[in-house]
Amino acid sequence: MKINYNFSLKPYNTFSIEAIANGFAEFRTPEELEELIKAAGKNQLLVLGGGSNILLLKNFKGYVLKNGVNGIDIIKEDEHHVYVKAGAGENWHNFVNFCIDRDLAGVENLSLIPGNVGASPMQNIGAYGVELKEVFHDLEAYHFKTKKIVTFTHADCQFGYRDSVFKNKYKGDYIILNVTFRLNKVPHYNTSYGAIEEELNRMGKGVSIQTISQAVINIRTSKLPDPAKIGNAGSFFKNPAIPVKQFDQMLKDHHDVPGYPQGNSMVKIAAGWLIEQCGWKGYRKGDAGVHDKQALVLVNYGNATGKEIYNLSEDIRKSVLKNFKIDLEREVNII
Repeated sequence: MKINYNFSLKPYNTFSIEAIANGFAEFRTPEELEELIKAAGKNQLLVLGGGSNILLLKNFKGYVLKNGVNGIDIIKEDEHHVYVKAGAGENWHNFVNFCIDRDLAGVENLSLIPGNVGASPMQNIGAYGVELKEVFHDLEAYHFKTKKIVTFTHADCQFGYRDSVFKNKYKGDYIILNVTFRLNKVPHYNTSYGAIEEELNRMGKGVSIQTISQAVINIRTSKLPDPAKIGNAGSFFKNPAIPVKQFDQMLKDHHDVPGYPQGNSMVKIAAGWLIEQCGWKGYRKGDAGVHDKQALVLVNYGNATGKEIYNLSEDIRKSVLKNFKIDLEREVNII
């Protein structure tokens, strides 16, 4: 292990924000992690995965530990399921491809989501009608205080919409080392959300986990910027859920508002639609902007600072609150 000092984090966050860490090192095993924690002493610690869900506002006066725990293995199976264990440092889309190549169903709708495996249960990632919690089995995480590896079951994680115990109750207490997923031998196709069915028809192919994955990839690449070309962290805000009564009132003025019922009392609203209605789609000030094809994505066109991106997000939040009485919550972690 090599500890790098006064280290640039620009290549390690998908917003491509320039920020300097006092120290930086990558760990691949729990033993290496313990060594790094010792070396860091009383310095503040930040654990990085793929860097796809953070916004750095300033230099980090501490040690950044890059999670490099790799490996993907089938560990067991039963009549209906195959259990796949993946290191937290594995790229998420590579893991999805591993499953699809072996005809293991359940994550095809989650194709091309940026980031690493370790972040997937932290925020219960989701896309096109599917959430991580539907295929999650358990995970192992290192506890800072006790220096022990703890197993978290599905119930232990307390999954919510883009939420888990690792984002609130245990925030900063654990480092996820690996995740085990329960994949289906017989697929249960989910094509009703978004434009998947339309894209499948355009492709002229039958429904399979392979074609669904390709349809999702086609849709995402057509409207979402590639972080390798334009700095971004994907969806910047969560889709808010509002009471049915409030949604019905919105429909009187906006007949095209996209809403998705959440039980009998709440409706989930597309945050991108709200932002676009407030006139932000395609907005740019300096190098900080809102993507011209998807208003939910904030972008760094070159040399924007984290503070400039944050200020833009705050202006957007206040604008939506003023116009729709809905307070958007950021999905991206502010560091």
